[in-house]
Amino acid sequence: MTLGRIGGYELVRPLGSGGMGDVFFAVSPTAERVAVKVIKQHLIEAPTVRERFAAEVDSLKLVFGSRVARLEGADPYANPAWLAVEYVPGATLRQHVDARGSLPLPLAAMAGAMLAEGLAKVHEVKLLHRDLKPQNIILGPDGPKVIDFGLAVLIERDDYLTAPGALVGTPAYMSPEQVKGERDLTAAVDVYALAATLVFALTGRGLYPSTNSWNLLLRISEPSDLPDLSEVPAELVQLLGTMLAFDPTARPGLADVRARLLAVATATSGKSVHALRQEVADLTYDGGTELLVPPDLDDPRQDPEGTPVIEDVTPPDPVEPDQHDPVPVTKASTDVTWLVDKMRRQYARRSTL
Repeated sequence: MTLGRIGGYELVRPLGSGGMGDVFFAVSPTAERVAVKVIKQHLIEAPTVRERFAAEVDSLKLVFGSRVARLEGADPYANPAWLAVEYVPGATLRQHVDARGSLPLPLAAMAGAMLAEGLAKVHEVKLLHRDLKPQNIILGPDGPKVIDFGLAVLIERDDYLTAPGALVGTPAYMSPEQVKGERDLTAAVDVYALAATLVFALTGRGLYPSTNSWNLLLRISEPSDLPDLSEVPAELVQLLGTMLAFDPTARPGLADVRARLLAVATATSGKSVHALRQEVADLTYDGGTELLVPPDLDDPRQDPEGTPVIEDVTPPDPVEPDQHDPVPVTKASTDVTWLVDKMRRQYARRSTL
């Protein structure tokens, strides 16, 4: 049983709710797993918002790279408006740190370098994330991936300060220029957020002591009130401090950030970049969080002429846990009851479907 359908996707179960909308684990007619975000109605009803959302979706189509969850589809003019992105199994960075503690220095630096590379590809198509935080980083089977990029533009400053449930990201990860409501933002906002995210990954806490949102926003917007980096390993204090500079023009570019993080990761571990990359995935990916296609959505479907369309039952080669290669199909011309039963047994054994 599903929660309904939107844009051709069957909504299977809720994944969470945020300032912009509700997110669902969903399945396409061909059993592709996606995350569907349904935009909150009060946001999309504001003048010009649908047009802005459509422009953001057009930009998202250009984003590429292994560190970002790819766009699968969207309809900014539907009621409700929605978009679907690649489903990435794994826990978020926030969930991982809350459950298992902070990351060791080499792994945090390596993960940060991978994220810097992913953000650079987002910036290449003139798009900003605007809402990078531990909750928007999933620690997948191949390392960290960024989700929810490019959509914070839907919510204006008045909304995230006053509307219930409409906070754009955790205030602790907002740059001073975002807090001040500046509209001409640059890539430096994501550099600041990446540094704040790495501080959390390394220490399990934010840049400022826990307080209410108003006080936190005031502290971020005060140039003399510097973030607390006292628990950050000495090897990263200077880099993270520069990334958190109040003046956005004083922050380093992502290429420089990546290079310096890689230098720290290799120097403190004595391992190669390749080995560290694999270690990040091995030690942070939680396979127990992966959601599978429900059996009732994975059964053979009837084609329009009523002829069963079935999967080729040739024994597959072994695959890695997150591979999803296309499966050839054939049309049956005789009784295939025995074959359907065999196929069902294969589904039960193949957890990657």
